[in-house]
Amino acid sequence: MAIADGVGVIVKAIANPVTVSVKSLKKLIMDFSVFLQQFLNGLSIGSVYAIFALGYTLVFSILGIINFAHGAVFTLGAYFTYVLCGGAFGFNGLLANLSLPKELHLPFFVAIFVGSLLAGGVSVLIERIAFRPLRDRKADPLLTLVSSLGVAVAIVNIIQYLVGAESYNFPANIYGNLPAAINFGTIDKPIAIRTVQIVIFGVSGVILAILTYAINFTKLGKAMKAVAEDAITASLLGINTDFFIVLTFFVSGFLGGFAGTLVGSSVSIAGPYFGIGFGLKGLAVIVLGGLGNIPGAVVGGLVLGLAESFVPSDQSAYKEAVAFALLFIVLLVRPQGLLGKTFVQKV
Repeated sequence: MAIADGVGVIVKAIANPVTVSVKSLKKLIMDFSVFLQQFLNGLSIGSVYAIFALGYTLVFSILGIINFAHGAVFTLGAYFTYVLCGGAFGFNGLLANLSLPKELHLPFFVAIFVGSLLAGGVSVLIERIAFRPLRDRKADPLLTLVSSLGVAVAIVNIIQYLVGAESYNFPANIYGNLPAAINFGTIDKPIAIRTVQIVIFGVSGVILAILTYAINFTKLGKAMKAVAEDAITASLLGINTDFFIVLTFFVSGFLGGFAGTLVGSSVSIAGPYFGIGFGLKGLAVIVLGGLGNIPGAVVGGLVLGLAESFVPSDQSAYKEAVAFALLFIVLLVRPQGLLGKTFVQKV
């Protein structure tokens, strides 16, 4: 509505510039300020969706299945970083009131890296427990799907048993002495963006750039793409497919844990089921962008983030529905997703 009003002001100004009041022009500027603010917020959360969805996409491109345990790894990454930063648990759970000694506390950007590595290790363990045995027996992919879902439920319940169901907040100064918000406008016409949103967008952009380079321009990345294209042929050419499956799960877990920490630092770690909602959105993103398509996961994440950011504040209760409404509309027009390819099955 605000954008439409702004367009109306522009049309009136062109038709009769003399009658356009200063008040209308100020309203137009304010509308643009709100638009820009929401746009930057959408890019910030969209970039996190993209990182998280890439974890799904990498595993799907290699094995052709969805790893439902990815949302649980997302949650674990946030908890790992919280503990490494010096956070203490609450009064419930087996680890009640537990915190690391002060000498072991790490700076946030070191903690997020170590926590994401730990999340990657958990993802590899999940592959060994829930995926490899079934893959060795050439089980139906549906069984692997159910197996990963079972592992996700188990991890969530283990987290709740250990640390309870409380929400945890990162310290207010984890990003140093940066201001709470940065003004991209003027004093009279402020466009204030939370500093944490800017940091998240910048860090996410760096991670996406590094991953894109690694996949497209390094030997490991090209070998991974070869395994994703045809694992049997890649194996015949001397590529250790088992190693690259493990590597894919590790990278997927690292990205999931990293995304979980970024979201947790922006809002809070909302209990053991923290990653379930984001897991569903991650699925929406990869289908929206195109299953198994890495650029599609990035585009899908950004599109979804922008769509959510422009939901009116008085309708924020319906923000969660935007992801799936948008997904439904796109699939009606383009069933293969925004950047997905149509595969022709030969009979």
